[in-house]
Amino acid sequence: MTAAEEAPRSRRRPRGDVRAGLVAAGVELARSGGPDAVVLREATRAVGVVPNAAYRHFADRDELLAEVCSAAMNELAERMAAEIGRVRGKRGNPAAAQRRLGAIGAAYLEFARDEPGLFATAFAVPQQHAYAGRDTGDAPDRTPLGLLRAALDELVEAGVLDPQRRDGIEYPIWSLVHGTAVLTGQGPLRDASGVELRQIQARTLAFIGNSLA
Repeated sequence: MTAAEEAPRSRRRPRGDVRAGLVAAGVELARSGGPDAVVLREATRAVGVVPNAAYRHFADRDELLAEVCSAAMNELAERMAAEIGRVRGKRGNPAAAQRRLGAIGAAYLEFARDEPGLFATAFAVPQQHAYAGRDTGDAPDRTPLGLLRAALDELVEAGVLDPQRRDGIEYPIWSLVHGTAVLTGQGPLRDASGVELRQIQARTLAFIGNSLA
């Protein structure tokens, strides 16, 4: 970076710090305004560098948005993992396995309600950027989809879900929960009362659970 970008020289940030700062700023912009609020100029203003400095780290706004989308998805995954961790019961216990699946759905819906900007951003990956499950090798897949798959695998182990129904069943389940989140968030059910929202959530999760048993 030049002195014109970050002056004086003694106060320069390491290159990695600027990039991480821009992503963090983008996340906060998304949190308050959704994906459309993620703008390079606003991110650089928050970090304290001139706008041109952003182009040393990101080719364009979409490249920054892709990083912010990934960060938003990670935050959703962390919320889901935390709810799973609160469920007691050994792996393979039928009742515990069902509660863990319910915890995943509840966390997903709660995140959509609590963080509408980040929720919308998590699924706003620019077209030119691939959106797929991570290749984690032998490590557990800690993405939202990976957590759902692990919960469904446990249901098979516990004898709740027929192994012949397991293949691909994560997609209709995900679609149902995501659709509920959209309908109650920005859709026609957005004005439902708190009591009504809890009833919709409970019925959605109960429907999924009953359809798997």
